[in-house]
Amino acid sequence: MSTAPPDTGLRETGPAAAPWRADPYTNALRNGHGPLFLRRSDGWLLPLDVERWCARADAADLSALRRCEGSVLDIGCGPGRLVAAAAARGHRVLGVDVSQAAVNHTLRLGGAALLRSVFDTLPGEGRWGTALLIDGNVGIGGDPTALLDRVAQLLAPGGLLIAETAQLDVDERVDVHVDDGHGAPGESFPWARLGTPALLRHARPLGWHPAGQWTTGGRSFVALRRARRA
Repeated sequence: MSTAPPDTGLRETGPAAAPWRADPYTNALRNGHGPLFLRRSDGWLLPLDVERWCARADAADLSALRRCEGSVLDIGCGPGRLVAAAAARGHRVLGVDVSQAAVNHTLRLGGAALLRSVFDTLPGEGRWGTALLIDGNVGIGGDPTALLDRVAQLLAPGGLLIAETAQLDVDERVDVHVDDGHGAPGESFPWARLGTPALLRHARPLGWHPAGQWTTGGRSFVALRRARRA
């Protein structure tokens, strides 16, 4: 199985999505700390762990990175801790994120990153060995089926998806906005929250095969194998 992405284009930038360019998120990444939340329309808040995102990869992160195979695509890479840690483990890695602040932070760590959505054209489509959806990024786009389909297009046949899931058995699609808790909300956008059972329910009909699940450091992870044939 060939998993190496092409050498070109790894530091180019493209169109960004407005919600994650909002000042609350940009400011939090620049400062290295929150408070920062995803706020639903009913006022419910989901805390975002900016401090952990901006720190070095922790033991739970490394439990996922140890399972990576071949070249690694970090979808929604944020400030780039996983890009840097996977590269240090010898992988060829690309991070993609719709926040310029996140991409800039990743580049400062010495990682490769693109300002791009996972649904945009990306280098090495169909040849990545592993894709990462960590830190709640299974929620990107608010449509788990569409996201899983897109990740399957990006991976090589038999490639691996490693996703972090919610601790609860939750399966919801909501509109949220980024909020700093001080009355500075970002633009509304669709998001999803999935526990491990929900992710497996969405993945199996699409041809994904479970390749492992584990919990460490209070965080839950699932590994899914892409079918070797479309």
